[in-house]
Amino acid sequence: MLAVADSDSYLKWAACLLEDLPPGCATELVVVRTPIAPSPEQIAAAVGGRDHGGELPPVLSARSVRRVAERTQPDVILVACTGPVVDVLVAEVFAGLRPRPVFVSGLPGISVPATEKAWLFRSGCDLFVVHSERETAEFGEIAARLGGGGAVGLARLPFLRPDVVSRGGNRVVFATQAKVPRQREQRESILTALADLAGRRPDLDVVIKLRALEDERQTHNERHHYQRLWRDMGEPGRLLFEAGSMHDQLSQAAGFVTVSSTAALEAIAMGVPSLVLSDFGVSAEMINLVFEDSDLLGTLDDLAKGDFRMASQRWCAANYFQPAERNDWAGLLTGLVISRPRVPAKSLLDGPEFAAARRRARLRVEVPPTMLRAGYRAKRRMRRYLRSLT
Repeated sequence: MLAVADSDSYLKWAACLLEDLPPGCATELVVVRTPIAPSPEQIAAAVGGRDHGGELPPVLSARSVRRVAERTQPDVILVACTGPVVDVLVAEVFAGLRPRPVFVSGLPGISVPATEKAWLFRSGCDLFVVHSERETAEFGEIAARLGGGGAVGLARLPFLRPDVVSRGGNRVVFATQAKVPRQREQRESILTALADLAGRRPDLDVVIKLRALEDERQTHNERHHYQRLWRDMGEPGRLLFEAGSMHDQLSQAAGFVTVSSTAALEAIAMGVPSLVLSDFGVSAEMINLVFEDSDLLGTLDDLAKGDFRMASQRWCAANYFQPAERNDWAGLLTGLVISRPRVPAKSLLDGPEFAAARRRARLRVEVPPTMLRAGYRAKRRMRRYLRSLT
């Protein structure tokens, strides 16, 4: 399997998913160069201690990724990328590979509610990997209604290790989310509540776990970076800002809090008492709808008091903690690899009405990022492109 990622969160997902392949599978992991490609530090954090030949995955141009595919002739290409990049890689960059590989894609975290947009961009792939019974049902309904694409396979979220538990510690970890909450004042209120907790509990280290440092890119743009906000607020308080491995943070955690983050699932898996903030709404827009009925929803006041909880077992069974025997993605993948001949998935974006959008997306994986940053029009196009990612 050749795995291709384009951003920090997709790289982490791909690196973990490779570990869940059957024994004996040969794998290669690369990053395709786009404006949201991770920094070397982000790459190191994403792959962690996983064995990839002792070297970090290389960052390659789209043409170089194509050459890797031609050289290795993989049975499977895992396209672990944002939607427009998946579409361009499968439909154009990897077009005409012989023998044709099985194309696999998916989403790296919480995908409730399922969206048509996510399915459309990945409808040229033979297997679409999701991570809960609920997601399987929702994307299955979209697939039946829209057509295109291939099978929907269920996998455990690959970084949820049931045999790994927190050692406990003196940290409260806040996991940031780039997209929500959107307003500056809302983010400042979170920082204030975290500072209140630090003031009330001097025995605790309150850590804001950043997805990326201020000068690093991530899957989604972050308009109001928490570290910059705290500096601008000029407030006294013992808040720590750290990047790196979420697993390392949770292994020392006495509590965990977020507005919306897949890291909440890591915390649940490791037995860390948690809190999902509901002050800004519980909705698809806030990317926290999935946490309804989880027993984790709470307020900023609860955060300031350190009122963390454990998730409902019934909710866990339906959301990401299904029994191992329910996970069928590896079996579906094996069947696709050994079936000859096979009918490739049909992308729903192959019509002429999508050609211009696909050309714009391809530009982002063909032109060096330094050239994209030159000029107002290029910047405007880049912002439009980043908003379209899913």
